[in-house]
Amino acid sequence: MARPSKYTRELRERAVRLVAESMEQGQYPSEFEAIRTIAGKLGIGSPETLRKWVRQAEVDGGARAGKTTQEIAEIRELKKEVSELRRANEILKSASAFFAAELDRPHRF
Repeated sequence: MARPSKYTRELRERAVRLVAESMEQGQYPSEFEAIRTIAGKLGIGSPETLRKWVRQAEVDGGARAGKTTQEIAEIRELKKEVSELRRANEILKSASAFFAAELDRPHRF
């Protein structure tokens, strides 16, 4: 199970929005400067964290190629389901081998 994020969804959305708005208005010479400054102002531990949020928002918005947040969540759920089904198959294989061995034994009356 993944650990919960120490940043709220609202903070993430606000930070990404601030970066986008500051770049539209030309407040910073580069996106890196905007990310670094805004991360510091909002108390985000690392500018890299904010950069990842910005990139994921671009993917979710269709401006960048990649897997959307929804697709990533769906893949995670499907992997979990596959793992559970594989475990169930192993249990069924063991049970069928056990019962097949029982049928092959001669019975004493």
